[in-house]
Formats: sequence, C-alpha cells, structure tokens
Amino acid sequence: MSSLNSKVALVTGGGRGIGAAIARRLASEGAVVAITYGQSQAKANALVGEIEQAGGNALAIRADNRDANAVDAAVKTVVERHGRIDILVNNAGIYEEAAITDVTAEDFDRTVDINVKAVVLATSAAAKHMPDGGRIISVGSNLAQRVPFPGIGLYALSKSALVGFTKAVARDLGPKGITVNIVHPGSTNTDMNPQDGAHADPQRGLMAIPRFNDANEVAALVAWLAGPDARGVTGAEFTIDGGTNA
Repeated sequence: MSSLNSKVALVTGGGRGIGAAIARRLASEGAVVAITYGQSQAKANALVGEIEQAGGNALAIRADNRDANAVDAAVKTVVERHGRIDILVNNAGIYEEAAITDVTAEDFDRTVDINVKAVVLATSAAAKHMPDGGRIISVGSNLAQRVPFPGIGLYALSKSALVGFTKAVARDLGPKGITVNIVHPGSTNTDMNPQDGAHADPQRGLMAIPRFNDANEVAALVAWLAGPDARGVTGAEFTIDGGTNA
C-alpha cells in the first residue's frame, strides 16, 4: 500500500514544471490528484492523461489565481467530487523582475494577488474541508531568505510573506493535527528556468553543489511532508537549493 493511498490532493498551478512533478509524485504514492492551471490547458490535460494511464485518478481545473471566486470554486469542485481535501499544495505563482524604481501598483497587485492572496484563500477554503491529520504545503523560494541579484524585490517580498503565514496557520490548525509547511526551491530545471539557459551559469556560481534541482527532487520533499512520517513537522521551512543560501 502506498503512503498516500486514498488521500485527496489539490495542487495549484499543477499543469507544468514543479507543480506537475508534484502531482505525478503524489499520484504515484497513491493520492487522488486534482490540479489547477491558468493558461496551459494542453499540458494540464496531458498530465491528467499520463496519471490516469499509469492507473491513477486525476482532474484538471481551470482557475485564474487572481480571481478569488475561481480559487474558491476549484476547492469546491474537488470537495464535491471527493468529499474532502487531505493535502493542499500551494504551488501556483509568478516570477517577474523589475527594479524597484520601475515597480508599479499594477505590478504589486499582480504579484501579491497570485503569490500571496491566492495562497491565503486556497488555504482558508481547503482547511474547512480538511480532516484531522491533513497537510498544507506551500512552495516558496530560497529568494525569501537571501536575494543575491537585483530586480526581484516584489518576488522576494511575496515569498517571504508566505513564511509568516505558514508559521501562523500551523498554530491555527495544529489542534487538528494538520501540518503546515513551506518548501523553498532554488534554481530548478523547468521551461521557465532551464539549466542550459542564458542565466544559468550565474545561478550555478552561487551554489555549493553547482547543479540545478530536478523538479522531481522538489516533488519528493513535498511528498515526504504530505506523508505519515512528517506528522510531527509543522510551521517549518525546507530549503532545497544546492547550498545557494549556505
């Protein structure tokens, strides 16, 4: 029996990259998986097909993370179909660069709406339908802890906000045995930040182990936090960045 057999998981932004790797890993551990996606419908549907072909159970839900109603509706869709949510992975997010002198109110609203507000709303909605012993895991960034390059103030702000939120919600939900943790990936080989891209070498130059994460490595850490062996771990940060922040 797999460690997550019969658990119901919702992974936001699960259509590609780290989110897709997390969805695959949770499904391989026995979880029923729902993913949300914004624009990449073809990739989301392909992932669902892949999971189902491997014998799993998956569902793709279109949801714009800037739309509070869409976030709530995605949670309700999962609950209507499966009766509960055991695992919530807040993975959806955006990364944009701009010097602080160029940041606009619209830039701030977009980044905070997607990277912070949507996490708060999804967590609030899912927690109402989460049984004792549930799991909430947010995907942050090692840039919440150290910022080695200019131009990423808004992104760092948004991911830092999730640290305080994680610690606070761990206190709120601890009496039900629900754990709340955050994973901070560093440079990870995805289509958004390929390991052979133009900006890869400067990133490797910061690492103790000079190689990009594989998205499956991040997914493995998330799966451990979602499983029974991590039931005593809550309010914690886990950095997986090849020692960039060492």
